[in-house]
Amino acid sequence: MMQRQELNSNSFRVLQESIHVKKLLVVIPLLVLIQPAFGEIIVQNDQTYVGNDGMLHIVGEIQNNSKAPLNKIKILAVLSDENGNEIDRFDGKMMSNVLMPGMKGGFDIITNQNNLNDKFSYELDFDYNLAAPKSQVIDIVSSELTRDQLNNVVITGTLENNGEITANMINVIATLYDRDGKVLTISKTQVQPDFLRAGEEGHFVVPIYEKEQSTSAVDYTIIAESDEFAAVPEFPLGTGALLIISVSSYVLFTRSPEKVTNALTRCSKILSKQ
Repeated sequence: MMQRQELNSNSFRVLQESIHVKKLLVVIPLLVLIQPAFGEIIVQNDQTYVGNDGMLHIVGEIQNNSKAPLNKIKILAVLSDENGNEIDRFDGKMMSNVLMPGMKGGFDIITNQNNLNDKFSYELDFDYNLAAPKSQVIDIVSSELTRDQLNNVVITGTLENNGEITANMINVIATLYDRDGKVLTISKTQVQPDFLRAGEEGHFVVPIYEKEQSTSAVDYTIIAESDEFAAVPEFPLGTGALLIISVSSYVLFTRSPEKVTNALTRCSKILSKQ
């Protein structure tokens, strides 16, 4: 009887050790996700403007210089008056869902302040989670910024899915910059249809709703991402000189002019109501 109890006790210890080893095997891969060091993730190119809605906007970018993908990035803005007294605080989210190492992503914090004087100041802070890496396979094949006679601005172009599976819920994000490299405004749109099969191309149209901000633009970037794949940035202009062409001339460069023309017409109607 005693021998049987000793055998059961030994078996229990072996089982415990086996479970402990399995736990270690699960925990060790998670240790690879090391928290980024101080200064590897920064806010840059931020500034404020009063939008078409009459509200104060705080726009800028988060630069990820770490080796870890990030998601659920939240940005906190604290507004203060000329005496340093806190007026209010607001939070916002980055436009893209996952920020891969070496990439930057834009944010637009919309406050409820519409009567501030020029002597206010603001401070920005942020929080984030570590994320699993995603393949960067959605490429921007081409893009053009166009301006019509009413000064409405849209960015049209073509993207391609170079992955091995269908990309779903595809978003395209456009960021406009001024001559100093600061963010002017950010626009985001969902591609229709909202899926793109492997190896196929699709068209996108991103309306720029902040008309006054767009008039100072000298450069822009485009990124695209889906539920399955992370964003791939596209920098259409490296010289800082923004080429503005007419809407009609872009039709010559598209494979489906009737689709783009209809889309641009809809965007023009939307923008004219702003």
